[in-house]
Amino acid sequence: MRTRSSLITRRATGAASLLLLVAACSSGSKDAARTDTVAATATPAQSGASVPSPNPGAATDTAGTTPGTTPSGATAAPAQSGAMVDPNSATKEQLAAVPGMTAAAADALVAGRPYQDMVAVDKVLAKSIPAADARKTVYAKVWKPIDLNTAKGEEILLIPGVGPRMRHEFEEYRPYKNIEQFRREIGKYVDKNEVARLEQYVTIR
Repeated sequence: MRTRSSLITRRATGAASLLLLVAACSSGSKDAARTDTVAATATPAQSGASVPSPNPGAATDTAGTTPGTTPSGATAAPAQSGAMVDPNSATKEQLAAVPGMTAAAADALVAGRPYQDMVAVDKVLAKSIPAADARKTVYAKVWKPIDLNTAKGEEILLIPGVGPRMRHEFEEYRPYKNIEQFRREIGKYVDKNEVARLEQYVTIR
C-alpha cells in the first residue's frame, strides 16, 4: 500500500515538474517574441537613418544662388551714347525733340558751340529757358559728361536730382581712380539704380 502511494506521489511530482517546464518554455517564448517586436519596431527608425538624402542637385541649385545677386539688366547703367544727347554734336532736330527744349533754345544751343563744360551750356539755355527746374528737365537728356575730379560745384549741381549734400559727396572722394570707385562711394548713399542714373552724367579723364 505504501509502495503504491509513493508511486502516485512520484507521478504527481513528475507531472508538476512537467507543467513547470512547459510554463517556463511558454514564458521564454513570450519574452523572445517581445524582444523581437521591440527590435522590429526599432528597425524602421534605423532604416530611416540610412535613407538617402534628398537629391543633392536640388540643394546645390539653392545654395548656388548668391544672396543679393540680381539680373545684370537691372543694375547696368544706361549707355551714355544712347541715353544722352551731346550738346556739341546733336542736330537741331534732335535737340528740339528733347522734353523741355524750345525751338529757340535749340537754335541758341547750336549757335553757341563748342562748349567746354555744362556751365557754358547752362548759360546759353538760361536765356531761352529761364527756370532752372525747366532746364534740368532738358538735362535729363542733353548732357556733356563732367569730369569727376575737376568739375566745379556749380556744374555738379546741374545734374538732375543732385543737391548740395550729394555735391559734397561727389567732391569728398576725389581723386577718383576709376568709375568703380564712384559706384562704391556714392552707393553708400543711394541705391544701385540711382548710382547707374548718376553715372550717365560723369566721366574720369
